Amino acid sequence: MTKKELVSRIADRTGQTKVITKDIIQMFLDEIITELGKGNRLEFREFGVFEIKERAARKAQNPRTLEKVEVPKKKVVKFKVGRMMKERVGIT
Repeated sequence: MTKKELVSRIADRTGQTKVITKDIIQMFLDEIITELGKGNRLEFREFGVFEIKERAARKAQNPRTLEKVEVPKKKVVKFKVGRMMKERVGIT
């Protein structure tokens, strides 16, 4: 599903225009990005939790050349699935 399809579905269900719905969804996504950028954890009960984790530096190997390379530490976004999503999607 694309954002355009999501906007259309929500606009139809709420009776709002697609323009207003798109703006609200984009504001929501922007706020998630802003909070994660600040290092904050976002918890949506029953849905899941977004948080920033730091991966440690490590040594890896280029599969083509078999050359050893240093991979620096980095931050990644992690998502932990909530209870309702587990049930509805069938995740164990």
